[in-house]
Amino acid sequence: MVGKKAIGIDLGTTYSCVAVWQHEQVEIIPNEQGNRTTPSCVSFNEVGRLVGESAKNQMNMNPTNTVYDAKRLIGRRFNDTKLQEDMKLWPFKVIKGTNDIPKIVVDYNGEKEFFAEEISSMVLVKLKQVAEAYLGETVTDAVITVPAYFDDSQRQATIDAGLAAGLNVLQIINEPTAAAITYGFDMKTDITHDTNVLIFDLGGGTLDVSIVTINNNGKITVKAVTGDTHLGGQDFDNAMVEHFMMQFNQKHKTDMSVNIKAMGRLRVGCEKAKRALSSTTEITIEIDVLHEGIDFSMEITRAKFEDLNEDLFSKCIQLVEKCLVDAEMNKTEVNEVVLVGGSTRIPKIQELLSDFFNGKELSKNIQSDEAVAYGAAVLTAKLSGENSQKVKNLVLLDVVPLSLGVSIRDGSSSVIIKRNSPIPVKQERIYVTSVDNQSAITFDVYQGERSRAIDNDWLGKFQVAVPVEVKGKSRVNVVFEVDVNGILNCSAEELTSGLKKKIRISNDKQRLSKEEIEKMMKDAEKYKLDDEENIKKLLAHNVLEEYIYDVKAKIKSIGSIDNTKIPKEELEKMENAITSANQILDLHKLVDVDNYEKTLNELEKVCVPIIGQLV
Repeated sequence: MVGKKAIGIDLGTTYSCVAVWQHEQVEIIPNEQGNRTTPSCVSFNEVGRLVGESAKNQMNMNPTNTVYDAKRLIGRRFNDTKLQEDMKLWPFKVIKGTNDIPKIVVDYNGEKEFFAEEISSMVLVKLKQVAEAYLGETVTDAVITVPAYFDDSQRQATIDAGLAAGLNVLQIINEPTAAAITYGFDMKTDITHDTNVLIFDLGGGTLDVSIVTINNNGKITVKAVTGDTHLGGQDFDNAMVEHFMMQFNQKHKTDMSVNIKAMGRLRVGCEKAKRALSSTTEITIEIDVLHEGIDFSMEITRAKFEDLNEDLFSKCIQLVEKCLVDAEMNKTEVNEVVLVGGSTRIPKIQELLSDFFNGKELSKNIQSDEAVAYGAAVLTAKLSGENSQKVKNLVLLDVVPLSLGVSIRDGSSSVIIKRNSPIPVKQERIYVTSVDNQSAITFDVYQGERSRAIDNDWLGKFQVAVPVEVKGKSRVNVVFEVDVNGILNCSAEELTSGLKKKIRISNDKQRLSKEEIEKMMKDAEKYKLDDEENIKKLLAHNVLEEYIYDVKAKIKSIGSIDNTKIPKEELEKMENAITSANQILDLHKLVDVDNYEKTLNELEKVCVPIIGQLV
């Protein structure tokens, strides 16, 4: 049954979730700890590579080698203004790689550099393994979700991460659209009118606002999307970290910002406080020996947290207003406001949303942390030919999040595909030479809403040769085509000679080459072998540790029964053997399996005969 099941993956900024369609329903797959979401976190230490729960636990003690927020790096360029702002807050190092692609530097068997796609692929491998353990079979196909406001390059980079993880990406789907599928599945089938639903998806790193219309036949039409790929729970944490750092520095006349480990511990404390403030009105953050031997203890109220993030919360509502304008819809026409993403648990966010919609009760029917993965799993069922009538009826009409066009001679942006156009979509436009004796026309492709092309996001460029003529005579027909993944393909034809040129812009935007992706896939396989070896070592380590514990417990129990005592010389012999065995029980420096087994055998040779005589 190899590769029979396809999975839906919500690859989140802070947490990820994986789901599968089976037994006529969606099942959210728990990880090995039994949790239904897994931290999007990778840590590197002497033991090896850790992913998920174990990696997040390393954030305090190993901050410079514990990587999170890869989603904020993926598909971006190093000189991106927002990326530069984020870098000031990350404890791990980010450098400028070739072609302006950012690379993450960690200390792992010597200094190593990773693309954000590689870190994301490690998280995807973890989710793949979790799904395979749950299903008992190999998984190769997946639908992966992305923020609706991810640009062309970020979408292609996410597909590259999937490939490096050994996954065949059936489709990329927008996160709020996936949540709309989940909501649609939960709707009553006897509804006869169309329902306008605003999906407010606020996660750890991104905000997406979408307006969709759902009918009782399962058709989901996206009317408009807007959002911010740098607005989420992490930003709310950042405001708290900044506030407490300044308070601490002023009080103790120091500069905690230079202490990476202290900043990491403070961040963890702030994240926990933020979560707690959703259910309580005040909390005290206490951290022992935070910086320069000084303990940290400061109180924060919910009101202060809201004050620190007032501008960010207001921005969330502004994006809701923008989405309504784009959908040409009045807020009174919105039937339901659906909350998705962990950050929607913040009471102030809920209050502002409800007030904006004139006191409307917000829909919390779907699980905010799982809704996106749920919808992705439904889509996998649809793409895999599932026979369920509800799945077969599903029809998705998604949209292009940002306008696509080219720069023209005066520097303005000539839009070819308007934002919120339904996808897949194909549009074309004719351009002519602008000067006499021009031998080629160069097209710089941009994505965004600004009137000046240079103010938008540059995706790449291509050039088309034209016959040398007076200006305006040679013409080129440029064709833009956006596929179901939201990825742009361009082609152009010189209309006089009929010469055609095709280009996939996503590969032209200084992204990873085919060779780099292949290397990532080989590295992923290598890491898989390393992980398997570390698991064997850990098992052998744990067997030895458990045996030592059992021997100590047996010694104690023997001494408490009928005054039975182990002779002093025998007791010393066992204690010496246990002390010797304990010396290799260091989780930070795992040894070979043979060493553990040899130590266990030697310990058994000493302890078994002695205990056997007394039991």
